[in-house]
Amino acid sequence: MNYWLMKSEPDTFSIDDLKQRPKSTEHWDGVRNYQARNFMRDEMKKGDLVLFYHSSCKVPGVAGIAKIVKEAYPDHTAFDKNSNYYDPKSSEENPRWFMVDVKFEKKFKKVVTLKELKTFEELKEMKLLQKGSRLSIMPVTKEEFDFIQGLS
Repeated sequence: MNYWLMKSEPDTFSIDDLKQRPKSTEHWDGVRNYQARNFMRDEMKKGDLVLFYHSSCKVPGVAGIAKIVKEAYPDHTAFDKNSNYYDPKSSEENPRWFMVDVKFEKKFKKVVTLKELKTFEELKEMKLLQKGSRLSIMPVTKEEFDFIQGLS
């Protein structure tokens, strides 16, 4: 099993939004960074666990846990000319972008804030906390995942 951190702006799509979806499941579309895409396309597997991170908000941090329930498939928003994520170089025959389906598992009683995460020696190597790390999807170790879950 792999462990991931996936960022979403809560004003756009929050942990609560995921919980409210039918079967508490939604596709994770709109990823337009090649490295993040490669993580989804090549490494994410059904059953992997995800730290759901609220970003670009007043108090960024880990809000809960989700699970990968469908492995990578072409991101249909890349083919939709009316979508903010449209990419004319991507086609159904040769898709450039992919998405996975995630399912709500648990909302933390309190957000484990970025500020809080930075205080722990146990997380000093975490990709999220590295200078210049801005990926919307990144791997985390089992130890990091378990430690953060314990903070919730």
